[in-house]
Amino acid sequence: MDAVVWIVLGVLLAVAEIFTTTLFLIMFGVGAFAAAGAAALGAPVAVQALVFAVVSALSLVVVRPVIRRHSRSALESGEQPFGVEALEGATALVLERVDAEHGLVKIDGELWTARPYDTTQTFEPGQRVRVIKVRGATALVWQDDVSSAGELPEARG
Repeated sequence: MDAVVWIVLGVLLAVAEIFTTTLFLIMFGVGAFAAAGAAALGAPVAVQALVFAVVSALSLVVVRPVIRRHSRSALESGEQPFGVEALEGATALVLERVDAEHGLVKIDGELWTARPYDTTQTFEPGQRVRVIKVRGATALVWQDDVSSAGELPEARG
C-alpha cells in the first residue's frame, strides 16, 4: 500500500511540474518514485522517507543544474548556434511581399514563410531583411538597412 501512495505522490508532482516548468517539483517526483521502489521491496516507512529525501536532494543538487544548462539556447550559453537558432541574425531576400498576414523570404538558399517583427512594417520583393527570430517555420524579419530603419528591436529602450 505504501508504494501506491508514493507513486500517486510522484505522479502528482510530475503533473504539477508540467504547469510550473521550473524543473523543481519533478525532482521530488523522482524521489517519490524511488521511495515507491523502496516500499515495493518491503522497506519500513522511515527508510522510504529517507530514500525520498536523499534521492530528491541529489536530484536537485546534481541533475537539475545539468538539465538547466542543456536547456539554455546556444546564444544564451555562448556556444555555436545550430538549427533555427543559426538563422537568427542572418540576412534574407524578400521574394513575396512580407506583411502581417503573409510573406516569403529566401535565407541561405532556403524558402521560409516570413512576417515582420514589427507588424506595422511591410517589405517588398527584392528588399533585404534581417531575421530577428524564428517561430516554428516562420521567420520574423526586420529591415536590414540599419541607417534607414533606425535601431534594431534589441537596441530599443
